[in-house]
Amino acid sequence: MGMPQKAALRQLKQVHAFSLRSGLDYTQILITKLLEIPNIPYAHQLFDLIPQRTVSLYNKLIQAYSSHGPQVQCFSLYAQMFQRHCFPNPLTFTFLFAACSYLNSTCLGRMLHAHFIKSRFEFDVFTFTALVDMYAKMGFVESARKQFDRMQFKDTPTWNSMIAGYARCGNLDEARKLFQLMPSKNVISWTTMIAGYSQNGQYVNALNMFLSMEMEEGLEPNEVTLASVLPACANLGALEVGEGIEKHARQNGYMNNPFVSNALLEMYAKCGKLDIAMQLFNEIGRLRNLCSWNSMMMGLAIHGRSEEALRLFDQMLEEDMLTDDVTFVAALVACTHGGFVAKGWELFESMKSNFNVIPKLEHYGCMVDLLGRAGKLNEAYNFIQNMPMKPDAVIWGALLGACSFHGNVEVAEKAAGALFELEAWNPGNYVILSNIYASAKRWDGVAKLRKMMKGSQITKAAGHSLIEEGGQVHKFIVEDKLHPRSNDIYAMLEVVYTKMKTNVKDGDNLDSEFDSYNMVL
Repeated sequence: MGMPQKAALRQLKQVHAFSLRSGLDYTQILITKLLEIPNIPYAHQLFDLIPQRTVSLYNKLIQAYSSHGPQVQCFSLYAQMFQRHCFPNPLTFTFLFAACSYLNSTCLGRMLHAHFIKSRFEFDVFTFTALVDMYAKMGFVESARKQFDRMQFKDTPTWNSMIAGYARCGNLDEARKLFQLMPSKNVISWTTMIAGYSQNGQYVNALNMFLSMEMEEGLEPNEVTLASVLPACANLGALEVGEGIEKHARQNGYMNNPFVSNALLEMYAKCGKLDIAMQLFNEIGRLRNLCSWNSMMMGLAIHGRSEEALRLFDQMLEEDMLTDDVTFVAALVACTHGGFVAKGWELFESMKSNFNVIPKLEHYGCMVDLLGRAGKLNEAYNFIQNMPMKPDAVIWGALLGACSFHGNVEVAEKAAGALFELEAWNPGNYVILSNIYASAKRWDGVAKLRKMMKGSQITKAAGHSLIEEGGQVHKFIVEDKLHPRSNDIYAMLEVVYTKMKTNVKDGDNLDSEFDSYNMVL
């Protein structure tokens, strides 16, 4: 409790003492003020002293428990209301539905819904919205939609609750349909869609939704919006958009929000701007949490600055920061990229004994990658054979990739055999093994694999690249002509090719050619 809250509580205690001495009844006012602080236990004690309790007072206390917990107290008060013949109103159910959402109790939710129907209250948009929100948050999207469709009048929060329900369960197509049908959208509506796309790995859609939101008049992204779109920027390498987001965050005082600052840190780290990421890491300072450390370590590790990442790990331990499974993934990735096999083994073996972190599939995958890159392929294969859980395609894929680098046909065949069982549809595994055979001049193996792919109708998907220009991310493949300005693009490429071929070294002249085409890739 902060100083203002302590001062307010002291004043309320003085008022309470004065009321007891003077015989004046300030109980209801005191309860209301205590719930604003909030000091719910003290408010509840005073509430229990009132002989005749109104539905309004019950609602205030239920709302406080619904917001701050423990939420189960809401239902004790609800049962008490009936015992004292004080019957609930629609507002009571609004708070109870919210408490149910937090507890994720299907039984309580269905019971409350039944009670609400039997009460035969007139339509209340707030209560019905809470009902939709409850079912949506508990994962019963069909039940939520059923109530949503029954509502003759829906306000923006109602639409937002339903869209969030679809986004939460990964049904982004249905969420998008509702979003487009909304008569009035607010910043929460847009943020819900952006977060839904981002959390489900649809980063291009998340970024495009954010860019569309920026074009809407009267809408400003808030802290949640920024924290939701930054992972998309990080995974797409959309550095230009991310830099614009940082500028907006600083102008609006959002950098003190740990979700925003950590998301920015991760974005810069993933985009390879490690010096900027480190500046931000230092700027966060005492507000750094485990996410900050993990993001910085992982950024250094994946970009080959392994020793710095491991020094950060040691610093983390010196500052008594608790570690988690992500911390050790970052540390093991650092060992992998640095070729520190002995250090990797030391970290892996110390996880459970020294840090009480049980190794997961990801950690075993890091060890396979570490051993494979170091050329210890048989050791990596034996490590996989002795894993306490079934290896997945990522682990066998790491071993196959290492075999490709070191040209080990024997272990490659074992890894590929496991992959063919796990993901027979994936053409990449066939291609990698075929390349290993070709490098070893095992043409019979190459022919056999091609026959297998043809017989199973497996075709290799075209590789694609992404490029950010003008705040937009564009996708293209070899000889792609789908871009609306593909003619301009190919014309410019012809200019570049011609100048390279004729060894033209006039850089200013080449720049002027680019300007003349006003390229938008």
